[in-house]
Amino acid sequence: MEYRYLLFLHFLFGSVQLFAQTEFTVSLYDSQRKRIIPIAVYEPKHINKKTAVVIFNHGYGQNATDSYLTYSRLTKPLAEKGYYVISIQHELSDDAPLPMTGEFMKTRISNWERGVKNIVFTIKQFKRLKPKLNWNNLSIIGHSNGGDMAMLLATRHPQIARKVISLDHRRMIMPRCDTPRIYTLRGSDYDADKDVIPTIEEQQKHCITVIKLDDIKHGDMDNKGTREQHNTILHYLYKFLK
Repeated sequence: MEYRYLLFLHFLFGSVQLFAQTEFTVSLYDSQRKRIIPIAVYEPKHINKKTAVVIFNHGYGQNATDSYLTYSRLTKPLAEKGYYVISIQHELSDDAPLPMTGEFMKTRISNWERGVKNIVFTIKQFKRLKPKLNWNNLSIIGHSNGGDMAMLLATRHPQIARKVISLDHRRMIMPRCDTPRIYTLRGSDYDADKDVIPTIEEQQKHCITVIKLDDIKHGDMDNKGTREQHNTILHYLYKFLK
């Protein structure tokens, strides 16, 4: 069944690319969890064995089913820069809402764990669908709750990606590690929870990059932000990813 489904995806990918050569949406299906995973793909103009891959993870959007599309002012430029970008929709309309109270490292962990499973499954399937991409140069980016997922992924699967980047995540403790390389851009309006951000000494020891942004708030990092704000974020993303 899985093989037949992958054949269907191969056909779908090919047919859609005839009409939209740079971006399209498709849904994967995780049969073990009986879960649909909608994704958006932003392809660079030229693809070869050196093409690096970026997995993008949205912030929590009240279970809106289009959250994975609301970062196109970042994902499209990344594809134009030459990266193969895959944006994952993590919440479905019938999922339990994200807890807004309690100790978030405990109350939100099930949401983050589901996100990690979505990411791992997506990587596995795309490695089979697009084996000629440079999977040794895979980076994970996540905003807010998607950044929490990314940091949990880096903690539990340290070898899965080369670099992990958060855009102002605030709840999941960043791993103090050398592999993968860890980066975070911090918004100007909120502080992260206690112990989330490594100390200066820890940053130096593990080559972790923490950048405080001026005049870019937490909510400015999706498509609601200005062109100037997105250009600033992209400046750092390009620097981190190269």
